[in-house]
Amino acid sequence: MADEDIEAGGGGGKKKLIIIIVAALLLLGGGAGAFLFLMGGDSGGKDDIVIEEEVEPVNLQAIYVTLPQPFVFNVTGDSQQRLVQVKVQLMVRGDSNESLAKQNLPLVEHSLLTTFGAATVEQLRTPQGQVEIRKQAADTVQTAMEKVTGKTVVERVLFTGFVMQ
Repeated sequence: MADEDIEAGGGGGKKKLIIIIVAALLLLGGGAGAFLFLMGGDSGGKDDIVIEEEVEPVNLQAIYVTLPQPFVFNVTGDSQQRLVQVKVQLMVRGDSNESLAKQNLPLVEHSLLTTFGAATVEQLRTPQGQVEIRKQAADTVQTAMEKVTGKTVVERVLFTGFVMQ
């Protein structure tokens, strides 16, 4: 009798193990599906980046210029103001563009503050809105740099840190 109870108990343990494994696989699959669903909206942005890379000479090495301080600013929306902190890096190609970007950091910072100051909470909440703000920031910086240096200098504006409270 005791031997039969032990064998019966062992089968229940196997069933529990199988159920746990199946549940874990379902959770992983659901998480992967949610990730792909939420990140799938950025495919249009990736196409735009490829187009920009075709315009710029790709034989030069990409160099990242870190801005010395993060941008901290208020945005309005909903019923209250929110505080946003953004750490930014500039992607440039070639040593000459790197030195131009570093020489004109005050101009770059002004251009970015102008763009960030026009942002709303609704834009900054969504990944699509953040991509839109990054594109606007890149366009603003490129326009300002072209007026001063005669070249766009900055290829992309990258957010390396983003906090909204």
